[in-house]
Formats: sequence, C-alpha cells, structure tokens
Amino acid sequence: MIALGFICLLVQIIACTGGVRVVETTKVNRLEGLSEKIFLDRYAWKNADSSQTKVGDVVLVLTKDDPKFPAKEVGEVIERSGNTVTVRTRTGQIVESDVEKLTLTIEKTPDEMWGRLAEAMASVEDTKEKQELWAERFRYILDDWKLVPGGRIAAGAGTSEELTLFNCYVIPSPKDSRGGIMETLSEMTEIMARGGGVGINLSSLRPRRAIVAGVNGSSSGAVSWGGLFSYTTGLIEQGGSRRGALMLMINDWHPDVMDFITVKQTMGQVTNANLSVCVSNDFMRAVKEDLEWELVFPDTKDPDYDELWDGDLAKWRSLGKRVVPYKTVQARDIWHTIIESAWKSAEPGVVFMEYYNQMSNSWYFNPIICTNPCGEQGLPAWGVCNLSALNLSRFYDEANHDVDWEELSKVTRWSVRFLDNVIDKTPYHFEENERNQKRERRVGLGSMGLAELMIKLNIRYGSPESLEFLDKLYGFMARESYLASTEIAAEKGSFQEFIADKFLQSGFMKQMAETYPEVAEAVTTRGMRNVTVLTQAPTGSTGTMVGTSTGIEPYFAFEYYRQSRLGYDKQLVPIAQEWKDAHPGESLPDFFVTAMDLSAEDHIRAQAAIQKWVDSSISKTANCPADFTVEETKRLYELAFDLGCKGVTIYRDGSRDVQVLSTKSNEEKSDAPGTAETAAQAAAEEQTDAASVSELNTALNAGVSKRDEQVFDKQYKRRPTVLRGATYKINTPFGMAYITINDIDGTPGEIFLNVGKAGSDVFAMAEALGRVCSLFLRYGDHGNKVNLLIKHLKGIGGTGAIGFGANRVESIADAVAKSLEQHISETNGDPVSPHAETAPIAATVEMPDEVEEQASSYVIPASADHGSAASTSRDLCPSCGSASLINVEGCKTCSNCGYSRCS
Repeated sequence: MIALGFICLLVQIIACTGGVRVVETTKVNRLEGLSEKIFLDRYAWKNADSSQTKVGDVVLVLTKDDPKFPAKEVGEVIERSGNTVTVRTRTGQIVESDVEKLTLTIEKTPDEMWGRLAEAMASVEDTKEKQELWAERFRYILDDWKLVPGGRIAAGAGTSEELTLFNCYVIPSPKDSRGGIMETLSEMTEIMARGGGVGINLSSLRPRRAIVAGVNGSSSGAVSWGGLFSYTTGLIEQGGSRRGALMLMINDWHPDVMDFITVKQTMGQVTNANLSVCVSNDFMRAVKEDLEWELVFPDTKDPDYDELWDGDLAKWRSLGKRVVPYKTVQARDIWHTIIESAWKSAEPGVVFMEYYNQMSNSWYFNPIICTNPCGEQGLPAWGVCNLSALNLSRFYDEANHDVDWEELSKVTRWSVRFLDNVIDKTPYHFEENERNQKRERRVGLGSMGLAELMIKLNIRYGSPESLEFLDKLYGFMARESYLASTEIAAEKGSFQEFIADKFLQSGFMKQMAETYPEVAEAVTTRGMRNVTVLTQAPTGSTGTMVGTSTGIEPYFAFEYYRQSRLGYDKQLVPIAQEWKDAHPGESLPDFFVTAMDLSAEDHIRAQAAIQKWVDSSISKTANCPADFTVEETKRLYELAFDLGCKGVTIYRDGSRDVQVLSTKSNEEKSDAPGTAETAAQAAAEEQTDAASVSELNTALNAGVSKRDEQVFDKQYKRRPTVLRGATYKINTPFGMAYITINDIDGTPGEIFLNVGKAGSDVFAMAEALGRVCSLFLRYGDHGNKVNLLIKHLKGIGGTGAIGFGANRVESIADAVAKSLEQHISETNGDPVSPHAETAPIAATVEMPDEVEEQASSYVIPASADHGSAASTSRDLCPSCGSASLINVEGCKTCSNCGYSRCS
C-alpha cells in the first residue's frame, strides 16, 4: 500500500443538457509530475528512432545513468549539437545527454493514446460501420479516464503487431523430469521477456529425497526447483527492460509443503517470487476439527506416470492410480506454520483453491491451477489476464449525491466489449495461449477509485453502511457486465466451451441467479461470450498515473511528504486537500478513512462483500497494526474462508522490518538492554531468516580449512555460551532497524542486524554487514578495533537519509556506527561521539515540512509520527534505485517513481 494523491489532473469539462450527457474533451489533458513520467515511460507510444529528436520535443532523459538503477526525468530539449542534446527537466535541472539515451514518444498527452486505443480495439469489428461506431464509443469510455486499460493494452495496442496485450499468464505445472522443468523454464522466460508475469504451481514435482530411478539418485524437491524459477526471474529483472514477476504455489497435500512455507526464512533460496499455498476445503475442516493430515504423492513407479501426471491429484486418483503416503501430520501444525510465517513477513498467502474451483464458471472443462503474481486472477494452464479498470471516482452524481448509475451502466457494458475485442486484437506468441483463450474468452473488468467515490458519498470504508453499498455497487456492475456479455454472444457467438446448464451450475452463477434472475435467463437464451468477466486487480501504476485510489483499497494516507527540487514538501491527497481548503482549521470527517484506520476485520469484510460479485478474484491486503498477534492472524485467515473469500493476504505494520518483540504494545521493552539469550530468543522468534546466535557463529567459522584452523584459533575469539548486550532501535532510510550488540570481554564482539523482509536486497545486505562486523570484532586483539569500525562505517551515505544533526542516519552502515557509539557510551561511561548528549538514536524524530535536498526520496505518510512511518519496510527499487519499494495490494511498488513488478 502506498500513499497516493500526488497526481494533478486537468479535468475534462462535463455538461448536462436535456438529460443527455455531453463530453467535451480538452485537447491539452497534459499530466504533471510523477503522473506524466509514468505515462511517457510506460504507456505512451514510443518513437523507436530517437535520432529524430529536435529542439522543443518533450522527452524522458536519463539523469542517473546506472546499469542497474537508472533514473529518468521528463524534460524539454532546449539545444542540440550533433548527437548531444541539452534537456531542461520539469524540475529545472539542465542535463546533457546522448540522443540515443533519450526516450522520445510519439504521444505526449492521454488524448492521443485514447484515440489510438479506440481505433485499435474497434478495428476487429467485421464491418466498417461497426468499426466507426465502436471507435466512437470506445473513445467515449476512455475519455477522462472513465475506463483505464490494463498496462499492456495501453502500451501495446495499435503500436506493434508483436506486443502482447495480456499482463499475466499461468503455465502448466512442470513435467516431473529435467526436460519438463527446462521446458517450463523456457516458457516462463519467453513470457517474462515480453513483459508478462507468470504463475506456476509446483505440485507436479516429486518431493525432496524421492527416488529418481533414471539417475540412481534422489530428487532435490519441488521447492529447490522453485528456486531455479525464482533465480531466472531475477536474471530477467536485471537484464530486461521490464522486470519479471513470478507466483509460485504448492498444494496442501504435497510432502514439501512445510519446506515451501518456510523457504524464505533461508536466505537466497527463493527471492524473486511471491508464494501462496493452495488450500482445500478438507484441509480447512481438518484444521477446525484438529484432525491429522496426510502428505502424499503419486507412485512415480507407475508405468503411466510420465504421461499422465500433471499435478492434479484428484484426476490421478480418479484414474485408479496409486498414491504413496509420505507423512502424517496435524493439519493445525501446517496451518500454524502458514499463519506464523504470514504474521512475520506477509508470506505465504493462502488461496482457497478448491472453493475457487467450485465457484469458477470453467469448473466443468478448465480447472484453475494457479494465480497470476498479484493473486487477483486465478487461471487454468495456459490462461491469461485480460484486464482493465473502471475509474469509479468518475461516476459520482453531485446533483443527487449518488452514483451516476445510468452512466456507470453504459460505460460498464461498452467496456466489456472493449476487453472482448482485445482477445482478437492481441498477437499470441504461444499457440497454447491462443487456443485456450479462444475457447474460453476470459476477461477481467475491475475498478479503481473506489475509496475516492466513497469519500464523495460520505461513506466510511469498512463501516456496516459501506458493506451494504459495496454489495449494491459491485452487484450492479456484475449484472451489467454479464448482460453485456450475453448481448455480444447473441451477436458474435458464445465462447467455444459454453454449455448453458453446466455454466449455470457454477457457485458464482447460482449466486447470480438468486439475485438477478434476468441474468440467468439471458445466459440461457442468448449464450455467454466470456467464461469470466470480472477481476479486481491492484492497478498500482495506472491508478497512480490517473491520480485516484488504486484497486479496491482505501487510501494509505492523506498527508505525505514528497521530495521536490526544494526538498520534502508536505502535501495532501487532492480530495482531502479540497475539503481542508473548504473547512479551514477543521479535522477531516471520519469518512476520510485510511488503510491503517481500519481494523483487519474491516478489510476482510470489505473484500468478502466485493468478492461475492467477482467471478475471478481480488487483489486486496488486510492491513494490521504492529501489535497484531499470531492468534489474531489465525482468526483473520479463518474469517476470510468463512466469509467466502478466495484468498487472503495480510500485512502487519512493521513485519517487513523483522523487528524484535514487534507484537508487544510496549515498545520500550525492545530498547532495553538484556542478556544475549534474550536477544537471541527474540531474534529467533522474529527474524524471518530465523538466524540464531549459534547459526551466526557457525556461519562465521564456515570455510576455515583444517590447515589454517590453528592459526585462526589463536586470533579468533570463540563465542562464550553466555553474553550480555543491548538492542538498539533506530530509523534508517530502509525502515526500522533493530541492532543487537553483544559484548565479549567487555567490548562489542558480535552484531545482529534486523532490517527488511527476508528475501529482500535490504535484508541480505544487512545480514552480510552484521556477519562481517562480527567477524572483524572477534578476530585479532587490536585495542582500537571498535573505534576503527565506527570510523569506517560512520557517514556512509546512500540514496537518502533520516533525521537531522546527531540523529541524522545516512544508511544502515551509519546506523551501526551510531549504535556502537551509543553502546560504548552507555556501557563504559566514556562517550566516543561529540553528540552523545543528544537524544538517543532510538527516539522518534519529527519530520518537518522541508529538509535539505539530499534527504530520502521516498514517500512518508505525515498523518503518522515519523517513527511509525519509517518502520514500514522498503526495499531497493530496480527502476530508480531509491529505498522506496514497498508491498502494495500484493505487489511490490515504488512510491517514488511508480514502478510496479505486476504491471
């Protein structure tokens, strides 16, 4: 979740005459700030020949030419000499660049993009008259961002016959052989190279230590092969123009399920994938009744194994094939491990896959096996996402203080045809994708701007009134979408696998028929063009570009700090700013609600209310306070199942900082010195890497040869059984750090660093720094080595900083140096820092309206205190390099440049 509202839009003029809405589209419609940067970088039609750049052109120019972390700004070319151009950026910076390093776009404004998209989508109609009619209608729904197309549609439609218009894919579970795994790897790589995210269910792969007869050995297990897919995704992320996005899943019956749940607690195994466990109804019953659960796998010696086994255990059993039991465990043990891991680090998520398939309209011919990387689209093998979103903030009827239902109906119906036409317009790079999509014609119309619309209606998100409103709103959208699909079916034909009576037997259609019998009647008489019609995607990048709340989420914060060329500026979300301007000196009303104002249960109940009317799934995060307990997390997950959610993901505030004693409401306890055993125990409980003191000791001794051991022993201080030390809490540009310093013989001898989520770049660097510092402190007998370490770490700077004066923290390394200074000062009574008399570094530091220009560039909510804001963990953004990558609606999103791994 990120703080939104820093986009300024030029609004179109809307007039109502004679009961007919007339839209006059302004031809300027130029976006500003980050909104313009996102538009030009991701969605505007590019000019492949930047050598045509001339004075006066608006371009994207590299301001940081780094191969891994480039930074771009929007600017105007003011001079050109040969291949050298001079660009004045929007912030006034003058940049010289080679013309080949510029991004020159053909389109400069959204109007131009809307025209391109309307013509492209209308071009598949079978007559010239229809093409003209639908080009006009598509342009109408695109104008003023009433419909916001999915990222791949916006970027690709009408620009090239090679660019896919689908965002995400699910490919078949790998065949359980080296060749099958390599084939899946190749398919994944090809899709990611074209900008698509991929979901893979690993349940087809035999468990760890299972016999592999062909090589007279044993398998390394499904999770280890997941590490291969994750590693390859990281390579694509580093080398491609678009970053790979990967979802890995495993079923609850697989013998490797516990390894899968905890894999991210071991550094380096799976670092570039989202993880979810596919949970069955029987498993949930076993959890509730405290029953045993059998972990099984097909008999790999079966002569038909290689040909028939595809990861579908129910199908394998239906063929009368043998299943081998591996282990019997308590279902609650597995469930508790899932809950505890999610509580610690927001992963793995849970997908109630059996229930998902019971509700699915494709239940009778195409089972759902996995979701896309953000979790909102469950798909069969070779299924694809085909997404766009209605911008609900545009459907407020100010005169009647209500939703403009008539306008919403019209735009919804035309939007379904827009998405259906995408299926025929997009190129297909795999025949299997085309064959599958043509037989089911799966589309996913979603929404953004829900939170903004509810604020306009004075409805508090999460309240009982809001649940009634959500049921009415999304029920209406479902009805209109399905009727539109039946109308298209009457004209163009139903999807190939449509069988009316079976289609109407799905859980979703039974529910639909109870409330809207006219829809069931229309399906029976006219058919159905699309197997599914509705999906609620996160819309992170497109929502940020448009300047409204993303997906179905509430706003993260209404006040925030954003860096400009003058430093940090305190700003407001536009709708909140407008209210403040109209009511000076007053607090925002309670219907201006943010994500952290809501209880976790409020989030889940809102998700369930919307899920009732979504035939696919939802990208939604249940935000929880830092002191949310494991038991509360368990109740929340079970509530999601009971309410009919298809999946659940939580984010506990601060959980991605792996902080010591983070479930305690009394934070002072985390600052108090304690025994090494206390610190180690807390670290073991809290770290998603689960690194204990003994493991650190082993790691530091690793790689020492027998030949060098005697020399090493003379100079290396082995760790005693008992040590005493202290844990220091300090804000860093990467979130809250918990630095434990333990003493050996009266001086610092080892350091634990807890910063960031396990699997993130920040966590890896912090762990490495702690190990190296500990090795340095425990090796040799130099009296001044602590001061020497402080000298070399202090003042190291990165992309940003936190605080002022003595409290200014430049980086994690600088935080370690300051902690060592304070530790020596407090334990020896002999300050080594000239600033020792200042406030402790663990204290909360207030963020003023402006700080110096070199300060951190990420967004910090101003409505919370600075300590709370900084405790939200951030990873390094691969696009701009700032410490701004946070978890938003199930996807990692940069709050500085708008980069998203899911778009």
